[in-house]
Amino acid sequence: MGEYRDGTRCVRAGLPEPVPGEPFLPGPVLAAPYHLDPWRGPEAAANGYGRPDNPTRRLLEAAIGELEGGDCRVFASGQAAITGLLLALLRPGDTVLLPTDGYFPVRAFATDTLAGIGVHVRFVPTAGPYPSLDGVRLVLVETPANPGLDVVDVVELAARAHAAGALVAVDNTTATPLGQRPLDLGADLVVASGTKALTGHSDLLLGYVATRSAELLDPLVSWRTLTGAVPGAFDAWLAHRSLATLDLRLGRQTGNAEAVARALAGRADVAGLRWPGLPADPAYPVASAQMRRVPGVLSFDLGSADRVARFLDAARLVNAATSFGGLHTTADRRAQWGDDTAPGFVRLSCGVEDAADLVADIVTALDAAGPA
Repeated sequence: MGEYRDGTRCVRAGLPEPVPGEPFLPGPVLAAPYHLDPWRGPEAAANGYGRPDNPTRRLLEAAIGELEGGDCRVFASGQAAITGLLLALLRPGDTVLLPTDGYFPVRAFATDTLAGIGVHVRFVPTAGPYPSLDGVRLVLVETPANPGLDVVDVVELAARAHAAGALVAVDNTTATPLGQRPLDLGADLVVASGTKALTGHSDLLLGYVATRSAELLDPLVSWRTLTGAVPGAFDAWLAHRSLATLDLRLGRQTGNAEAVARALAGRADVAGLRWPGLPADPAYPVASAQMRRVPGVLSFDLGSADRVARFLDAARLVNAATSFGGLHTTADRRAQWGDDTAPGFVRLSCGVEDAADLVADIVTALDAAGPA
């Protein structure tokens, strides 16, 4: 489907060949056991047991794989996908580089679990500078980083890593495969939470890993099968249904983020504004060259936790909630979740409301919140 544009690819991704009388997207197959051939057993058919085998899940994997440009396997959540990747590919004595400013549960998992089994864990800011990669087994980056929104040049980093014999995995949660395709940029693996903008309706948990290497995919599939970290069939079906509107949703979210960012850029009571689509943003030079579109997430500092609470209380179109990428505009104070951020640091995820309404509501709520 590479010859088609984003909207067409999203609508058609992973659909079976049309059959008269059948739906465009078959309903979920809610099965644990399947009928087996009495003589040949599971070798006779694609479906043997629901944990490793499910046709609804395979259709979703085909769809995401088409968008990412690789072979995809889905997991029960984004955290299941990224921890599965780390545990399946790393061994005691290996060294892994992780972002200091990425998703905080990954850092916690690395220090609590990976280090405990003998993996050497090193941290580096997304924007660098990166140390020598000699002796490193895996470099994991999140770009744009969550929640600080720094960006790394994947092409340059992948070239350095491969020259040193290291693998590169890119967390593509914030960007989605319509924002960038890390496998095209030289990454060996893509990992992401499909809970967020990819599915975008705030009604399921999902993660995935994609790669073009069978050598890397095989241990991940084995890990998923043995641990049972699979999504249910109904969640897989909901996710596939939601992919059809991805291009439309991202278009509105990006437009809203730009409008909000421009409105906030002129306010003296908003500090540390970050959105990689603004020419003044430190990440803009790399993001504008590397990304096909900038996500609908921005961050800023309101000075204190109390002022954030007053802002959220006053807003009518901004819901206080964690996660991001959904239809509804949300915001949360990241320090309360464990991120190493200032008390007044806010991550705001733009939904698909009308831009003028959203900007007016945010400006009014900030005025009502008063000083820090």
